[in-house]
Amino acid sequence: MTGRMTIGEFARVSHLSVRTLRRYHEAGLLAPATVDPDTGYRYYTADQVATAQVIRRFRALDLPVAEVAELVATTDVDERHALLAGHLRRLEDQLAATRDAVGALRRLLDPDRPPTPVVRRTEPERTVAAVVADVEGEQAETWYGRAMAEIDAAGVVASGPPGGLYDDALFTGGRGRAVVYVPTASPPTAGRVRPLTLPARELAVAVHLGPHHDIDVTYGELGAHLVAHAVGVDGPVQETYLVGPRDTDDPAGWRTEIGRPVFRTT
Repeated sequence: MTGRMTIGEFARVSHLSVRTLRRYHEAGLLAPATVDPDTGYRYYTADQVATAQVIRRFRALDLPVAEVAELVATTDVDERHALLAGHLRRLEDQLAATRDAVGALRRLLDPDRPPTPVVRRTEPERTVAAVVADVEGEQAETWYGRAMAEIDAAGVVASGPPGGLYDDALFTGGRGRAVVYVPTASPPTAGRVRPLTLPARELAVAVHLGPHHDIDVTYGELGAHLVAHAVGVDGPVQETYLVGPRDTDDPAGWRTEIGRPVFRTT
């Protein structure tokens, strides 16, 4: 082997395929040492092997090509560590999401899983301190946190657990009306926080146990129950956070009540 290597030779040494090396060249990630202007042949040098191996390992961790290029190009140790830390956080988030999905699938596929109890009750008229807005579905969780912080900042003295009312359009169309509230005898008017009267209504209620990554399963069980019993739905869903992040840092201890306003169809 001479002081320079063809792309095929370099592929064998670096364990990167010829196709991958061409793609990395086009992306500006790993350029050949020289390119013959007449033939277009790419040539690499021995001192590029270590760089190629670093790139291969970063890509094995699913680090995006653009970020690998930044890592390879930077000589700033702090910047390199920051880029790696950001990617490791994403990998941890992906791993958590995978675990959540597996847990939900096990719950759905377990033939011995007991059905979630559904009860009916009459909800009396209530006075609450509320924040109301039209919200994008993908931003609902962030919006909820900010709205609840505003209610807390208004000095609301709660007389019951917090809750929310959510239009079905949030789930079916991506945008809808959302209401976050805290029951209180003396709702203030401060910023977006306003008094709101929730009317009396009949609810079908199911309680979701644990974290919210599979709360859609409980939603589905409640919906299937209502269909099976010929019960119609009239109005937005009501979530009541009996035990939530404000009460415990352990998601296993969360208890979320899902209520559907209902009426008999037969």
